[in-house]
Amino acid sequence: MSSLHKSRIADFQEVLKEPTIALEKLRELSFSGIPCEGGLRCLCWKILLNYLPLERASWTAILAKQRELYSQFLREMIIQPGIAKANMGVSREDVTFEDHPLNPNPDSRWNTYFKDNEVLLQIDKDVRRLCPDISFFQRATEYPCLLILDPQNDFETLRKRVEQTTLKSQTVARNRSGVTNMSSPHKHSTPSSLNEYEVLPNGCEAHWEVVERILFIYAKLNPGIAYVQGMNEIVGPLYYTFATDPNNEWKEHAEADTFFCFTNLMAEIRDNFIKSLDDSQCGITYRMEKVYSTLKEKDVELYLKLQEQNIKPQFFAFRWLTLLLSQEFLLPDVIRIWDSLFADDSRFDFLLLVCCAMLILIREQLLEGDFTVNMRLLQDYPITDVCQILQKAKELQDSK
Repeated sequence: MSSLHKSRIADFQEVLKEPTIALEKLRELSFSGIPCEGGLRCLCWKILLNYLPLERASWTAILAKQRELYSQFLREMIIQPGIAKANMGVSREDVTFEDHPLNPNPDSRWNTYFKDNEVLLQIDKDVRRLCPDISFFQRATEYPCLLILDPQNDFETLRKRVEQTTLKSQTVARNRSGVTNMSSPHKHSTPSSLNEYEVLPNGCEAHWEVVERILFIYAKLNPGIAYVQGMNEIVGPLYYTFATDPNNEWKEHAEADTFFCFTNLMAEIRDNFIKSLDDSQCGITYRMEKVYSTLKEKDVELYLKLQEQNIKPQFFAFRWLTLLLSQEFLLPDVIRIWDSLFADDSRFDFLLLVCCAMLILIREQLLEGDFTVNMRLLQDYPITDVCQILQKAKELQDSK
C-alpha cells in the first residue's frame, strides 16, 4: 500500500470519527474515490445516501430501528402472502363465502397475489442475469434470511413462487423510448432457463435472491412506480458493496441497509423511470438533451457531427443516465464512478459531465466514423479507464 493511499485512508478516518460528520469535507474526499479498506466505502455511501445522519451518536439506534422495520416488511410481504396462499389452497369451504382465485374483487387476496406475480416474474428474469461477468450473485450468501428459511416452517420463498407460477413473463415487458434492450452488448450472455442455474441446498440462498427480495418489497411499497426493468442494475452495485463489507456485523445486515439506501437513491432518480415524466423538466428526455447541450458548449464540432448523422441522445444516453453507467463498465469501475456521483452536491449533475466526457474522449473516432460505426461505439463504449473519464469530466466542470 502506497504512502499516498495510507494518507487518504487516514483522511477519511479523521472525518468519520468526529461526533458530527463534516459533510462537505466527506464529499470532497469521496469525490476522488473512497478506499475500500476497513469498510470505509460502505460507511461513506450510507452517509452520502442519507441513510445514516451526520451525528454519530444516533447511528446505533437508527440502524436497529430500520433493520427491524425491514424485518416487518419481510413478515408482511413475503412470509404472510405465502402462508395465506397455502391456507387458501387447502380450503374446502364453500368458495362463495371465502376468497377464491376467480374472485373479481380488486381487493381480493388472490387478485393481489396474481398481480404481484406479474411484477415478480420480471424482477426474477432480470436479477438472475445480474453482473454476469462475476460469479458473486450466483453464490450463496453467508447470511441467508432466517425469517424466511426457518427450518421449522415451510414458507414460500420468492424463488418457489416463480417456479410454481404459470404466468408468462413477457406480459409485463416494459420498453421505453424505443429502447428494447437495456443491457450492454459487451456483457456476457447468461443462462435463459431457470433449470440452467445451479440449485443451492435447502437453507441456502444466492445473492441474486436477496436482490430479488429487495426489489419486490420496493415494488410493493411504491405501487406508483413498482418495478421497471433496469432497477436491478441500480441495486446490484449497492448490495455488492454492502455484502462484501469487511465488518461482519454490518455485512450481516446488507439486505436491509441496501433496501433503504436503494429507496433513498430512487427518491432522487425515480423520475428517470416514470414514463409520464419523460418530457418534463425533471424527466429523462430533458436530461438526455442536457448532455447534448453541454457537448455543444464544450465541443461544437463533435456536436454538429452527431447532429448531422441524426444520432439522437436517446440511442445511447438513455441507458447511460437511467442506469448511472452501471451497464457500460465492469462492476469495480462502476463502484468507483458512483463514489463521485454520490459525492456530487448537485445530485447527479456531474453524471451529465461524465457522459459528455465519454463522448469527447472518443471524438476522433466519432468524427471519422459513419452512422453505423458511431452507433456501435456509443452502445458498446470502448474506453475502460474510468479514471481518465472522471478526470476529463472534472476538467469540464472546472471550465464552467
